[in-house]
Amino acid sequence: MTTSQEELLPGTRRALLHRIAIAQAEGRAPSLVAAVVRDGRALWHGARTSVDGHAPDENVQYRIGSITKTFTAVLVLRLRDEGVLDLGDPLEKHLPGTGAGEATIADLLAHTSGLAAESPAPWWERTPGTLRPELADVLGKQPFVHPVGRRFHYSNPGYTMLGALVEKLRGAAWEDVLRREVLEPLGLNRTSAQPQAPHAGGWAVHPWADVMLPEPAEDLGRMAPAGQLWSTTADLARFAVFLAKGDDRVLSAETVREMRTPAAAVEAADVASGYTYCLGMEMSHRNGRTLVGHSGSLPGFLACLRLSVADDVAAVVLANCTSGPLLADVAGDLVGIVAEAEPRIPEAWRPVTEVDASALELAGQWYWGTHAFALRLTAGEGVSLEPLSGNGRRSRFRSNGDGTWTGLEGYYAGELLRAVPRPDGTVDHLDLGSFVFTRQPYDETASVPGGVDPEGWRGIR
Repeated sequence: MTTSQEELLPGTRRALLHRIAIAQAEGRAPSLVAAVVRDGRALWHGARTSVDGHAPDENVQYRIGSITKTFTAVLVLRLRDEGVLDLGDPLEKHLPGTGAGEATIADLLAHTSGLAAESPAPWWERTPGTLRPELADVLGKQPFVHPVGRRFHYSNPGYTMLGALVEKLRGAAWEDVLRREVLEPLGLNRTSAQPQAPHAGGWAVHPWADVMLPEPAEDLGRMAPAGQLWSTTADLARFAVFLAKGDDRVLSAETVREMRTPAAAVEAADVASGYTYCLGMEMSHRNGRTLVGHSGSLPGFLACLRLSVADDVAAVVLANCTSGPLLADVAGDLVGIVAEAEPRIPEAWRPVTEVDASALELAGQWYWGTHAFALRLTAGEGVSLEPLSGNGRRSRFRSNGDGTWTGLEGYYAGELLRAVPRPDGTVDHLDLGSFVFTRQPYDETASVPGGVDPEGWRGIR
């Protein structure tokens, strides 16, 4: 991927540089690097450093911590798409004897498994993985702290279980499977389980003095699928494009869309912060914008990837300090700077090349009781149903190829939309999950549940 500084306006580039400069200075980070992605490629790269004349570029590795979980989730969803497993399967079905087998694969992906947040002491992020050679060492004697499937509770051991699942079903080490199935196809040649020069060193910055202490860079062993990886802003920019658009060599656009869909019940604190967990990805809201991605931290490093699908803008921010700048805020702001200063220019409207005559007959105004809706044909082979006023239920629908459509979002996700004919072949009404939509409010010529008063519409008598 080539990066170009010329495709963003000078004022936008300065605003981006200003934001990361504030983050590095106020966060007291030894170095901070960032990239912004739009239209499927990196448009901007920036760096700030405490060492004069030694600014890292987009090919310098930093440790990315829990962004590793998103990579692990991709491997699991590949297995699902191949039919090797189902997300509703209990872990025990494919990886017996762990002690955590009653949790489903979906629970593990969404952090609703009920497993503990961390492995038993000593602190796994600052100690060698050789201290935890077996899955039992990662889980401990009492792995569950909540009932399975009841609540969101972030679990690092849960992703260790997913990594072990990948190894069992692929018959190879997690690292090798990841390289073969994800890193190489996507061209992520500077993403690796072990640091490769040039790479940043991890530092702890004293909270009350401008001095630093080097942090150890441990091999996490069994915990690797939860946080082992090293990467660069250039590689993570490519990964952000994949998370937005998919790549059929790895996962389809439909599956990465599924990854970006909320999958965990949120706690009250999460509702207040606008945070939701999906399948290996986080969802947050900032300044009216929905962002997905993941953050990460390990001693000596902070990382964040944020993507706004609606704006087609993503940002990656990496720093080599244990604590410091709030990279989720920085990444969200970088996305916002570009999206607001240089809004996405929509594709030119073009008429469709082919039209389904039967679907075209259904286009237009329909009524659910007295609520007015519009049915529109959309690009591709779908339709959309939306209220003509207010904030009622709306959804896009995918054609099933047999004259029916399946809902893709909101209240109607997964529900079937079909046209119900009269004996003469004309359309009587639309049926949407048993809801009847008619051409006129309570159309007396249509099959309306409960019937229509024979005296019809009238005023006050």
